[in-house]
Amino acid sequence: MRNARIAVLDVDGTLVDTNYQHALAWYRAFRSLGETYPVWRIHRLIGMGGDRLVAALGGDDVEQRIGDEARERWTEEFDRLIDEVAPLPGARELIVAIGERGHRVVLASSGKAKHVDHFLDLLDVRDLAEAWTTNDDVESSKPAPDLLQVALKKLGEPVDAPSVVVGDSVYDVEAAKNAGMPAIVVRSGGFGDDELRDAGAVGIYDTPADLAAALDDTALA
Repeated sequence: MRNARIAVLDVDGTLVDTNYQHALAWYRAFRSLGETYPVWRIHRLIGMGGDRLVAALGGDDVEQRIGDEARERWTEEFDRLIDEVAPLPGARELIVAIGERGHRVVLASSGKAKHVDHFLDLLDVRDLAEAWTTNDDVESSKPAPDLLQVALKKLGEPVDAPSVVVGDSVYDVEAAKNAGMPAIVVRSGGFGDDELRDAGAVGIYDTPADLAAALDDTALA
């Protein structure tokens, strides 16, 4: 693996602790439309883009019937929960540590622009990341590689520039693989170590703080 010079960091679930709020918001959105799914099944899909999640959970028929409305209601439900979101331990410190080692930092999020803005302020990282993405930047979300490639383009870099992805889900790892990038993950996505390794993760850490402490043992040394 070539030495990385760019860190592409996922935001939701990796830097801010949002996965369970997302799962609950989707549960409430579906239930308001007459579809009730176990929350654990929804949670297993968090990290996948909302453009894919409805069909992955309920099938193409549910996507065709209520997909757009479910996404609209998910936004409303998540808006009610967003003040409960907190940064994960060491999130800002991780970005600082990566920058101190001379790497460029771009935040790759497929979240709503208003949510990304909220998280940037919560993390206080607007001066640390050179660029960031939102759902307005891509048509196809993770595990497609589009988001990661757009993130590099935001830096003016080619899509094959030496980069490392930091995420929290198997979907981050799969997107990284599809983009030709190695992926380091934190466990806040709730996936098992075996699942993350089988997907191709090259390193697994409890929190951003743990990754920051071990950074010199990774491709982001």
